[in-house]
Amino acid sequence: MTRFKVAFIGAGSIGFTRGLLRDLLSVPEFANIDVSFMDIDRRNLDMVTELCQRDIDENGLSIKIRPTTNRREALQGAKYVFCTIRVGGLEAFATDVDIPLKYGVDQCVGDTLSAGGIMYGQRGIAEILEICRDIREKAAPDVLLLNYSNPMAMLTWACNVYGGVKTIGLCHGVQHGHHQIAEVYGLDKKDVDIICAGINHQTWYISAAHEGRDLTEGLLEAFEKHPEYSRTEKVRIDMLRRFGYYSTESNGHLSEYVPWYRKRSDEIQDWIDLGSWINGETGGYLRVCTEGRNWFETDFPNWLKDPAFEYGEGHRGEEHGSYIVEGLETGRVYRGHFNTINGGVITNLPADAIIEAPGYVDRNGISMPVVGDLPLGAAAVCNVSISVQRLAVEAAVRGDDKLLRQAFMMDPLVGAVCNPKEIWQMVDEMLVAGEKWLPQYGDAIAEAKKRLASGDLIPTREGNQGAARLKVKSVEEMQQDREAANKNAGESDKGKDREKVTQD
Repeated sequence: MTRFKVAFIGAGSIGFTRGLLRDLLSVPEFANIDVSFMDIDRRNLDMVTELCQRDIDENGLSIKIRPTTNRREALQGAKYVFCTIRVGGLEAFATDVDIPLKYGVDQCVGDTLSAGGIMYGQRGIAEILEICRDIREKAAPDVLLLNYSNPMAMLTWACNVYGGVKTIGLCHGVQHGHHQIAEVYGLDKKDVDIICAGINHQTWYISAAHEGRDLTEGLLEAFEKHPEYSRTEKVRIDMLRRFGYYSTESNGHLSEYVPWYRKRSDEIQDWIDLGSWINGETGGYLRVCTEGRNWFETDFPNWLKDPAFEYGEGHRGEEHGSYIVEGLETGRVYRGHFNTINGGVITNLPADAIIEAPGYVDRNGISMPVVGDLPLGAAAVCNVSISVQRLAVEAAVRGDDKLLRQAFMMDPLVGAVCNPKEIWQMVDEMLVAGEKWLPQYGDAIAEAKKRLASGDLIPTREGNQGAARLKVKSVEEMQQDREAANKNAGESDKGKDREKVTQD
């Protein structure tokens, strides 16, 4: 048996915590590890702990989770730290979606790029650097931070450069698109070998092969003929048509990273599908996260009556985290796609950027082989986003609102929709709305308040709901399909099961 400590920071995130713990404890050698859960919300922490401890007990393990609201206590001696924080919670998330809508910036998710992702990064970087300080002071000397929090590239960048903690960013986007490519050819995922490289949420399947046969050549035609994806993945298919390679990210997410598909409200419906939020619904991720949280908090007693998670190899998910820990501790080789400092892995992206590329894990560590150049068009798309990320990271670290405004200016969707004066005012509003989560911006927020109080403001579209917004379901409405509500609340990948939703 291998003995080490794993700490979950942001453990009140039921979608990530329960699944990641199941994946870890499905490794036979990990039956005696130490586990600590930390969250600032005591109620959420207690519920998730009770549920996960029930899973552990019913699988016959003797591990006792140590829950705490004290982060330094949770990190004491930890060799691996899983970070799943959402700074500001759903309250702040709502401002990331609603304020930009007043200026015509219509986002599906708003947690990676665009106005919402940039501001989410300002909150997250301020907090994750504090987490890194505690890790340096309390965790094991060889600690590894496994970051699942968005904006993935920005937070991972800040941790590695300014946090002084070795950090790997992890996402499930590559696995999902891999499934899709296999499906359009009528193949199993395990039989399709891929090389996927780029930056998080803008990673490109630059190679796909089956038994030595290149699958990239006919991929556009295969997607265009697919009965579901031809309707639900219009943005991804159009990007494939024009850039030659398929992108990892969902239709709705991808549409908000580039300037072409959400710039005119009357054209957004041409590119999205409301069969699932992930296909482009306005504020869709905010809606399903809100529904998931409301459902879990209300229905929690019934979760304890449902069957416990089963541990074992046949029950592990596809999240990379447990496989990385397994490779490092046991020497079993694992191949996945990881977010790390580039350093020449992708030769035509900046060396300091956080890239997502294939990596291998074994007892020797995490190895990132050289990919080489991305195709020029794909690299150009990534480079635009990297410029925004770099500005946003430096703004957050320095508390420099001028750099923050420049990040907004350079953002593809914001720049396509707004003029400079509108951007300046939008940033003022978002700074003031996020004041309690942005300690580094005290002076800038004070000045923003003065400008907003002056009355000399650009008119905005107050109450704008965007091109395709659906209402948040009540708990009573969700009770009509408890299975679907449980999946939404319990999954880390809330786009995995794309069930039909309707506007009531």
